[in-house]
Amino acid sequence: MLRIALAQDDFLVGHLTGNRDRILSLIARARDEQGADLILFPELALSGYPPEDLVLRPGFMRRNDQILAEIAATVTGIDVIIGHPREHDGVRYNSASWIREGRVIGVYDKWDLPNYAVFDERRYFSSGSRPLVIEVAGVPVGLVICEDTWSQAPVKAAADAGARIVLSANASPYYVEKHLDRAAVLEKRHAETGLPVVYLNCVGGQDELVFDGHSMFVDGRGRLSPPASFCEEALLLIGFDGDSGHVEPMDWPVALPERTEAIYSVIRRGLRDYVIKNGFESVCFGLSGGIDSALTAALAVDALGPDRVTAVMMPSRHTSELSLILASEQVELLGLAYHNISIEPIYQAQLKQLAEAFAGRRENFTEENLQARARGNVVMALSNKFGHLVLATSNKSELATGFCTIYGDMCGGYAPIMDCLKTEVYRLARWRNGQSPAIPEAVIERPPSAELAPNQLDADRLPSYPVLDEIITRYVERDQHISEIVDESGISEDIVRRVAGMVLASEYKRRQAAPGPRITRKAFGRDRRYPITSGWRDSGLTPD
Repeated sequence: MLRIALAQDDFLVGHLTGNRDRILSLIARARDEQGADLILFPELALSGYPPEDLVLRPGFMRRNDQILAEIAATVTGIDVIIGHPREHDGVRYNSASWIREGRVIGVYDKWDLPNYAVFDERRYFSSGSRPLVIEVAGVPVGLVICEDTWSQAPVKAAADAGARIVLSANASPYYVEKHLDRAAVLEKRHAETGLPVVYLNCVGGQDELVFDGHSMFVDGRGRLSPPASFCEEALLLIGFDGDSGHVEPMDWPVALPERTEAIYSVIRRGLRDYVIKNGFESVCFGLSGGIDSALTAALAVDALGPDRVTAVMMPSRHTSELSLILASEQVELLGLAYHNISIEPIYQAQLKQLAEAFAGRRENFTEENLQARARGNVVMALSNKFGHLVLATSNKSELATGFCTIYGDMCGGYAPIMDCLKTEVYRLARWRNGQSPAIPEAVIERPPSAELAPNQLDADRLPSYPVLDEIITRYVERDQHISEIVDESGISEDIVRRVAGMVLASEYKRRQAAPGPRITRKAFGRDRRYPITSGWRDSGLTPD
């Protein structure tokens, strides 16, 4: 039986020596502890994924070649397949090298280069066109890379070249229930070829992307495996019988988290990796007594531990006593370091300084934003003094509509819940409390308010969050036109038009927002790239 190890692991973009050391360690474990004949690494494991413009730097590409040669020279007693960027005759490829006994015996160049959503591989790479099938322990093994699995030709070419099993090396970022899409693709490739297909995915947070692992396979009879570990590193092992097509999971920890648990795990992993990989020791954020900052607090503690998290309550004249009580209660629940720094003196000083310039003008959102920006200044001062990374607490509903203050509550280096609609925030908070008390129940039950004006509620300026979030889902994530939204949802035309107009008008804010983990099929930033300066307006029922 052919024994295949799958390195479901985390490879930091650009850290070539660190990735080399990790690769060498995994090779040794697969060979010496698991008795594997072959170990497969994820797409671009050597460089990390996505390397983006690093591959445009000649020095980076030369160093990739040097490190790959160093690894190859050490390989004995096991076949090794490593993903890496490659340049040949002035052309770059997204490649994988097959190493045996100290030398590269084959190279596969990715055929299908994705250029949609978060992917722009055609900016960097050219397409391959040849299959790679190599015999290991008497079994012809085919190789494809990531997007190749999602189209028919590359897997079929491997089958036509004699493969009895196809290995797919992936760097596949998470979105909600993506494992179902992966499973459907594997079933389709098997139906076309009759071959088992093994899908290895990497793990870890990389800027806005989170790679969730969740590797899987379809065997020779078309039976799907359960997904392996979720958002966790694992050195997986399978056995393959080339005669029967049977794939046996030999070291295969199964993970099937339900939807909300999965989203929470992805955000936690993305937050942890962003902090650690960027060299921060700790985080801080404004804790208001509201749901968004409360969920951010729970996520930060779960990702980093309470000793690396500082919460800051920054009351003003409009902050309710209940907010102060709830913030203090959560600090006790989670064991956080805590500051209570009033912004009222800062706010009063700003009003005094601006009084002459503002003379004759009535109060409006300007005075509200002064408070939010005073808070931004406080958390940034703490960041500068103590080296904390500031976490922004805005959610997707706020970012979509501009119901947030640029340089105020949007202030921060990372925004953990930026791709969570408000209704999702509540689901995540309730799920987290179901594990252990982390968020005071009164925070979840109270009506949301920015507390920047007397008796202020979010519902005064926005539709109810269930209605708002349905519009955002349809308009932003599905790209539906306003007429479609009205017809299919039953929401009034006036409300849909108003929300669509807010989305378009707030693009400049979002362009300056902190990055955060992507959990939907279309997040702001890498996914949805709208021009700030644009004459297009689709807030009516017909396009301009």
